[in-house]
Amino acid sequence: MPDRLRSLWDFDDLDASQQRLYAQLEQETTDSGRAEVLSQLARVESLRGDFDACELLLQDAEAVAGSSAVARVRIDLERGRKLRSSGDGEAAVPLFERAFAGARESGESFLAGDAAHMVAISDPERMVQWTGRGLELAESEPEAAYWAGPLLNNLGWHHFENGDYEQALAVFERALEARERDPQKGVEIEIARYAVGKTLRMLGRREEAAVLLERCLENSEPDPHFHEELSEIYAALGRDEAAREQAELAARLR
Repeated sequence: MPDRLRSLWDFDDLDASQQRLYAQLEQETTDSGRAEVLSQLARVESLRGDFDACELLLQDAEAVAGSSAVARVRIDLERGRKLRSSGDGEAAVPLFERAFAGARESGESFLAGDAAHMVAISDPERMVQWTGRGLELAESEPEAAYWAGPLLNNLGWHHFENGDYEQALAVFERALEARERDPQKGVEIEIARYAVGKTLRMLGRREEAAVLLERCLENSEPDPHFHEELSEIYAALGRDEAAREQAELAARLR
C-alpha cells in the first residue's frame, strides 16, 4: 500500500507540513488513524531537533494505536529516527528492523522500503545487505519503487567515502536511472547526476564530468554544490578562469 500521509510532507517547509498534519489529525475518524498522524507530527519535532517533544507525541500515538500494525510501524520508524538523530544510531537499528518486519507482514511496502533504507544508513556494516533487501522490495513492489533512488544514492556515497570510485560510479549510474524514471523529481535527478559527475572527476574522466555538471546547472535552480564541483572539474582541466568564476558563484550562494 502507498503511504497515505506522504503527500502532506514538504521536508523543506516543516511549518507547512505541521499545519497540514494537524488538519489531517482533525479529520481522522479512528484512534489508529490519529496514532499514525501523531507519529508524523513527532517526526516534525525530531527534524527540528526537539527530541523531548518528539517523544511526547510518540507516547500519545502509542496510547491510541491499539493493535494497528501500521501505526506501530510508524511509531517504531519515528522513534528510531529520533534516536539516530539524537546520536544513538545503535539503539535505533532494532526499531527499524522491527518496523521493516511489521510493514512486510501488513503489506505496507512503502513503509518497509523506508525502514530498509533507515537500517542501511544506520548500520554501515550492513549497508550493502540492507540496501539489497530494500532494492529487492523496490523491484518487486510498485508502491516501494520510490526507494530505489535513495537506497542506491546512499550506497553510492558509502563506496565513494571508502575510496572505491569504480563501484561508486556503477551505483550512482543506477541511482540516476532510477531517478529518471520519475521525471517530476527534477531536483533529485540533478542531485543524482551531480554524484555521477563528481565520481567521474575522481576517476580522471574530467570532460565527461564537465558535461554532466553543466547539465545540472542548466536544469536546476542555482546550487552552490553544483558550482563548486564544476569549479573543481574546470580546475582539473586547466580552465582556470572558468574555475574561478564557478568558485565565486558557489561562494555567493553559500
